[in-house]
Amino acid sequence: MQSTKSPYWQGVRAGLPFILILAPFGTLFGVVAAESGLNLFEALVMSVLTIAGASQFTALQLLNEQVPTLIVILAALTVNLRLAMYSAALTPHLGQASPWMRASVAYCIVDQTSACSIAAYEENPDWTLRQRLAFFWGVATPIMPNWMVFTCVGALVGEAIPEEAALDFAIPITFIALVVPMMRTGAHRAAALAGIVASLMLTWLPYSLGIIVAGMIGMMVGAEVERRGDRA
Repeated sequence: MQSTKSPYWQGVRAGLPFILILAPFGTLFGVVAAESGLNLFEALVMSVLTIAGASQFTALQLLNEQVPTLIVILAALTVNLRLAMYSAALTPHLGQASPWMRASVAYCIVDQTSACSIAAYEENPDWTLRQRLAFFWGVATPIMPNWMVFTCVGALVGEAIPEEAALDFAIPITFIALVVPMMRTGAHRAAALAGIVASLMLTWLPYSLGIIVAGMIGMMVGAEVERRGDRA
């Protein structure tokens, strides 16, 4: 039997609880994709190539509203900008890996793998590169395949799921569970508060651009608070 103390199995245990959120989240995406006219293969390809639920929902919503394709692409890319920040945060820990390994890690960078891995690396600064990679892959093991599996489930059952099932609860819960424990500093909390206030004030912008602008405002506020803290 494999030791549960190994970084890989620690990662698996850290990632397993997210299946409870991925199940309704992925199923909901499959349902929305089917209702938007995508067949099973197209919905699965979108999840395999993108693996970013928030941007996938954004793209589908905008396409359904007949938004110009360029706006759809820009909106999806903007929503995914957080993955670039995750990549930057992981670079000090995994940047020495081989190019093909870094490419594989980049493919699997999502909210859950990033948040769990960064927290584990901070708690275990003595881990070798191999151990850090093992933990990352451990977290990804129950998450990546299940996102695709539940996308297929949703695309297959489609409208058979009643509206009262309220699967969309998984979307806000996912981000609350990931973000709240990470708001450890004043800069984090200031960024979150600024983003919330800005998003409420910018609801009048078309194509849900208010959320994108609010995210940028939140990042700028957080960076400024951190800068002033460093100077103090």
